[in-house]
Amino acid sequence: MQKILLSLALLAGLAAQAQADEEAVAYRYGMQLDIAQVVSITPVADICGVVPVEMTYLDSHGAKHILQYSEFGTGCSN
Repeated sequence: MQKILLSLALLAGLAAQAQADEEAVAYRYGMQLDIAQVVSITPVADICGVVPVEMTYLDSHGAKHILQYSEFGTGCSN
């Protein structure tokens, strides 16, 4: 399980580096977001637990932003 989490963290880091000059901003409750168009969202990991996800979007002025937030993984089954 820890190897999977480390692999996901590495992949997220590589994806962030590939975004050239853009830095991911961590979402905080109550943030005012100006999302005009979603460009991409990283896939949610297939593990049971909270995982980081990044959304790349364009604001109403056409500027690109990367937002990092947490989402529950898809690996839980009952």
